[in-house]
Amino acid sequence: MKNLFTTLLISLFIFSCDSDSNPMSPVDECGVSGGDNSTCTDECGIVNGDNSTCTDECGIVNGNNSTCTDECGVVNGNNLDKDCSGTCFGNNFYQDEICGDCSVNLWGQCYNIETTTTLDLGGDLLTGEIPVEIGNLTNLEFLYLNDNQFTGEIPVEIGNLTNLRYLTLFNNQLTGEIPIWIGNLTNLESLNLVLNQLTGEIPIWIGNLTNLEILYLNNNQLTGEIPVEIGNLTNLETLSLGNNQLTGEIPVEIGNLTNLETLS
Repeated sequence: MKNLFTTLLISLFIFSCDSDSNPMSPVDECGVSGGDNSTCTDECGIVNGDNSTCTDECGIVNGNNSTCTDECGVVNGNNLDKDCSGTCFGNNFYQDEICGDCSVNLWGQCYNIETTTTLDLGGDLLTGEIPVEIGNLTNLEFLYLNDNQFTGEIPVEIGNLTNLRYLTLFNNQLTGEIPIWIGNLTNLESLNLVLNQLTGEIPIWIGNLTNLEILYLNNNQLTGEIPVEIGNLTNLETLSLGNNQLTGEIPVEIGNLTNLETLS
């Protein structure tokens, strides 16, 4: 009887020490007796998690996708969504057979569309028409094609070069009219078309070039009246229209050009 009693006491003691029923040893969320939940949480702090619920598209825990997007906002991108002029999702993608992607072949030389800001070929004795491919150099700021032997009209594609500040085509054999798209080049500071064979009237759209400081149109075959819109060019310092076949009166609006230093 004494042995039986002793056996019962031992059994009760073992039972009371069992971790699943001992109120003095609480079980944490991971099922560990007396644990602190630190042994089974993932990087996101989720118990028994797999880290998949709190990583952003870049794979960063609790990230916000801002650290892996490229300049165009593409996750893990590499800016290949830029076109040749550096515009995100633009439409100026260009491939030359000789020069490759985003480069233009002009007179046997390759010019990168994104990085070419100056093209100075003045006095190189170039002939023929100005190639239309020049209109793909959309980051051009300075274009000097003076003192050559270019013929034909000024290509309409130059109207794409809206970053141009200086356009110099003097002393060639260019024909046709001053194109109306000249009004698109609103960043122009200097326009020089002297000593060509340009005909027709000075387009009224020239009044859009409000940043213009120098305007040389002399020594051509221009006709008609001087447009009153020239009075909009309040930054003009030099205006030369001589040796043409212009008619009519000098517009009173030229009196608005208070910065004018030279009038020919």
